[in-house]
Amino acid sequence: MSRLAELRELTRVRVYAFLREPEAVFWVFVFPLVLAVVLGLAFRSARPAPSLVAVAPGEGSAALVEALGASDGLEVEPFQTEDAMRVALRRGAIDAIVEPAPGGGEPILHIDTTRTEGETARLRIVEALAAARGAPLPEPVVREQTEKGSRYIDFLFPGLIGMNLMGTGMWGIGFALADTRQKKLLRRMLVTPMRRGSFFLSFMLSRLVFLTLELAIVAGFGAWVLGVPFRGTLVAFALVSTLGALTFAGLGVLTVSRARTIEGASGLMNFVMMPMWLASGVFFSYERFPDVTIPFIKLLPLTALNDALRNVMLDGASVVGQGRELLILAVWGAVSFLVAVRIFRWE
Repeated sequence: MSRLAELRELTRVRVYAFLREPEAVFWVFVFPLVLAVVLGLAFRSARPAPSLVAVAPGEGSAALVEALGASDGLEVEPFQTEDAMRVALRRGAIDAIVEPAPGGGEPILHIDTTRTEGETARLRIVEALAAARGAPLPEPVVREQTEKGSRYIDFLFPGLIGMNLMGTGMWGIGFALADTRQKKLLRRMLVTPMRRGSFFLSFMLSRLVFLTLELAIVAGFGAWVLGVPFRGTLVAFALVSTLGALTFAGLGVLTVSRARTIEGASGLMNFVMMPMWLASGVFFSYERFPDVTIPFIKLLPLTALNDALRNVMLDGASVVGQGRELLILAVWGAVSFLVAVRIFRWE
C-alpha cells in the first residue's frame, strides 16, 4: 500500500471514530451553536441596546415620558406603581428611574452607579432632556442605589447560590452515576433485589447530607462579608434551597440515565445546564431577552429557583408567596425522577 493510500485509510478511520462519539460531536458542533443562539438572543442588537428607564408618577411626568421616548437610546418602560419600579431597578430589569422634581426643577435620577448600564442611562437621559429643551441641561440630581438590597451584588448573590445548587446537584449525582457505570459496578447491582427507585433516591438524599453545610458557608459569606441582606426566614430559605437541590438531583439522574462514559455524561450535563447559566438571570436580568422568550425562560428550573431565592432573601417573601416557583421546581424534579426510573440503563 502506498503512503498516500495508507494516509487516506487512516484518516477515514479517524473520521468515522469521531462521528461515533456523540460527546465529541456535541462539543465541536452543538455547543458553539447553543452558545451563539442564547447570547445572540440576549444581545441581539447590531447597535448598542437602548437603556431601559421608568418615569415616576408626579407633576411633569408626561412631559418626561415624551422627551425620553423621543430618544433612540432610551426605552421607557411602563409600571403601575412606584414600588414596582424600585423592584425592577433593584433586579436589573431597568437601568434608571427618572423622578420629576417638585416645582419644575431638574429631574432626579435613581441609578445603580456600580453598573455600567446605570451610567450609560444617565448620559443618555441628560442628552435626551437637553435635546427636548433645545439647550444644555444642568447636571441632574443623582441618587445612587447604595442601600442593601439595591446593589448589583445583592442581585447577583442569590443567582450564584442557585447556580451552585444546580451545579453540585447535577455534577455530584450525575458524575457519580456515570463513574459507577463505567467501572462496571452497576452490573453487580443488577442481580440484587434492590429497587431502581431506591437506588436513585439514595443518591438524591445523600446530596442533602452536605446541603446544610454548603448553604451555611455560602450564605454566611454573602451576609457577613459582602453585606447581602437576608430578610426572609431561615425556614423559607431552607425549603426553597432543599427543593431546588432535589430538583437538580433529579435532573442529574435523568441526564446520565443512559450515558455510557464519563465524557458522554459530561457533555450531556453541560448541554442541559448551559442554557440556564446564560438565560436564567444569574448574572443579568432575563428580561433583557425578547418578550416572546420570557414565558419559556420562566419555566426553566434555575429561573424559578433564582426568583424564589431573590424574593426570600431580598424582599422577605414567605414560602406561600412562592407557589408558582415552587410548583415549577416540584414538577421538574418529579418528572425527571420518574422518567429516569423508566429509561435508566444498568449497562
